[in-house]
Amino acid sequence: MDATRRPPGLVDVAAKAGVSLSTVSRVLTGRTPVSEKLRTKVQAAVDELGYRPNAAAQTLVSGKRSTIAVLARNTARFGYAATLQGVEEAARAAGYVVMIAVIESGDRDDVARAVDMTLSQALAGAIVIEFDSVGVATLEALPDVVPVVAAAGARRRAGARPHAFLDDEAGGRAATEYLLGLGHRTVHHIAIPATRRRSGREWGWRTALEAAGAPVPDVVHADYSPTSGYDAALRLVDDPSVTAILCGNDELAIGAARALSERGRKIPEEVSVVGFDDQPFAQMWVPALTTVAQDFTDLGRRTFGLLEEWIRTGRRPADSAVQPALVIRESTAPTA
Repeated sequence: MDATRRPPGLVDVAAKAGVSLSTVSRVLTGRTPVSEKLRTKVQAAVDELGYRPNAAAQTLVSGKRSTIAVLARNTARFGYAATLQGVEEAARAAGYVVMIAVIESGDRDDVARAVDMTLSQALAGAIVIEFDSVGVATLEALPDVVPVVAAAGARRRAGARPHAFLDDEAGGRAATEYLLGLGHRTVHHIAIPATRRRSGREWGWRTALEAAGAPVPDVVHADYSPTSGYDAALRLVDDPSVTAILCGNDELAIGAARALSERGRKIPEEVSVVGFDDQPFAQMWVPALTTVAQDFTDLGRRTFGLLEEWIRTGRRPADSAVQPALVIRESTAPTA
C-alpha cells in the first residue's frame, strides 16, 4: 500500500461491498445475524482492501472499555468548549476517560478519517457535538459499532440516535416575543450558520414574528465572530426602522453593538439588542447584554448521562431537552 494513503476503514469496506456501514459493523462484531450472502460480500471487501478490524469491534463483547470519544468540529468556541467540559466532568466522575477527535471539515474523506481513527480505539461509546453541518455529517457516518449520543442545539423529533437538546428554537421564539412585547414593530435577525432550515434560533425568531402577524425582515447571515456581527450590523444601522435586533450569539451582539455605537445609534434608547448563549462577558458589557441563557456545561453532562445509561442498560435512552431562559439586562427597552 502507498505509505502516503490512509489505511482502509469501515467506510471503504462498506463502499467496496456495496452495503451500509451498519451492515459492515454487524458482520464484523457478530452482534446481529446477517445472511451468508452479505457476510461473504463484506468479508471479500475486507480481504481485498486488507482492512484490519478496529479495536472497538474486536473488544465489543469484552465489557472492559472505559474510554469515551467526543467528535466535534471545534473545541475553542464557547458552546463547544463548555459542552466538552460538561462531558469530561461527568465522564471522569463515572470512571471514564475522554478522547477528543476534531473533524477538519465536512468533506467525506475528513469525516471518514476521523471516524476510522476514533473507532480504532477500544471505546465504550461516543458523543458527537452536532452544532454544525460537520457534526451532522459525522453523526450520519458513524456505524453502530458502539453506542453514540449527540449533543445538539435545535430540538426535533426522535431519530436513530439519542440526543440531548438545548432547544434554541424555543429561545429564539421567547426573545422575539419579548422584543415585540416592548412595542417594536418587528425584530431583525443576525443569524449564525444553521444545520437545518426549519430549526434553531432563526426558526424560533421567524415563527414568533409570523404568529404575531409582524413583518419578517430578510435574515442577515453571519458566522460566529464579533467581526462578523459588526459587518452584518452595518447593513442595518442606517435604517431608522430597525429598532430591535436578535443576534445568533453574544459575540455577534457585541460586534453589532460596536457598529451601532460608531454610527451614533444609542442602545437601548434607539435600538434594542439581544444576544444568545449568555457567555461570561455578557453581563459585564456596557450596557449589560440581554440574552438567551443556555447551559452548555449541563448539556455535556446530560449527553454523557444518556450515553452512560445506554452503556449500562443496553437500551437506547430517550432524548433529553431543557428550555433556555431569557435573561433581561440593560440592552433592551420599550420603543420610544
